Amino acid sequence: MADHYEVLGVARDATTDEIKKAYRRLARQLHPDVNPGADASERFKSVTHAYDVLSDAKQRQQYDRGGQGGGGFDNGQFGNFGDIFETFFGGGGGGSRGPRSRRERGQDALLRVELDLDEVIFGTHRDIEVDTAVVCGTCSGTCCQPGTAPVTCDICHGTGNIQRAVRSLLGNVMTSSPCGSCRGYGTIIATPCVTCQGQGRVRARRKVPIDIPAGVDTGLRLQMPGSGEAGPAGGPNGDLYLEMKVRHHDVFSRDGDDLLCTLDIPMTTAILGTTTTVAALDGDIEVQLRPGVQSGEILTIKDRGVTKLRGNGRGDLRIGVQVLTPTKLDHKERELIEAFAARHKVPAPSLSHFQQGLFAKLRDRFLG
Repeated sequence: MADHYEVLGVARDATTDEIKKAYRRLARQLHPDVNPGADASERFKSVTHAYDVLSDAKQRQQYDRGGQGGGGFDNGQFGNFGDIFETFFGGGGGGSRGPRSRRERGQDALLRVELDLDEVIFGTHRDIEVDTAVVCGTCSGTCCQPGTAPVTCDICHGTGNIQRAVRSLLGNVMTSSPCGSCRGYGTIIATPCVTCQGQGRVRARRKVPIDIPAGVDTGLRLQMPGSGEAGPAGGPNGDLYLEMKVRHHDVFSRDGDDLLCTLDIPMTTAILGTTTTVAALDGDIEVQLRPGVQSGEILTIKDRGVTKLRGNGRGDLRIGVQVLTPTKLDHKERELIEAFAARHKVPAPSLSHFQQGLFAKLRDRFLG
């Protein structure tokens, strides 16, 4: 078997680029479409096999140590077993798969958006800046320097594949593999865009306007089709996913579409009752407390909760009442309380069955 370096006409210490240039020069001379002679066909197969071995670092190292390369068999005797398997299991054969497209879909992106609880009630609008891939403004995604265009590969003539006949245990078979010169694209970017280095896209910050619907909750993801990264060579954008994070609020917590809070009232107000105004997330609310209201009672204000994400209307605002008992009394105040207790003949404290009241549940604040 001829020496691979001699077949390509390069020195044994030739670089990968030198080997590639030598292969392209010989392939142009010996390709069956250009030189149909039998001798040229055999030389083309030898040149291609030599390039397959020497262009692969692992195979070249094995070959330099005295191995055959290309799987350990002489291409002139048995061919390459990888090519045979490709031929019979969908990787090769007489047909051409056509050139690859440089245009690919861009990657999806995931961003976390933090919201305040009051923004969740009715929804909000945000303009967010993202660091992402955008179409190159110089070449508009063509990958070429302005005024130039991709040129057809002179090795595969635009097919993106190289076909060759090899002898195997099963007879002569035609194999097809991606062209090593154009990497299967069928064209070569002779003058790449200097801005994007021939990628058709660059990294940049861009502003994305988003409308966040009412009723979102922590962990919910919103999909924005086509707002992700731009694809290579002007390919379509991927999608942008927004993961919601609702910040903790010091007063209000959330139970589904309902809002929860606690109203602290003095003991005298609990006894006498009153009407008071409290500040909710979306405006003031008038709350009526009946005389004798007890700690743990729940006051429900209809339709003052969170707007429902799916459906119509809003949830409720539920207010848990907590009666504050005074801890410091002066002499006169104590006399008045004692007189009140004697007048009403308050029963002695007694045990009853333990109950997990609603008020205790309301005190568990929503952790966003």
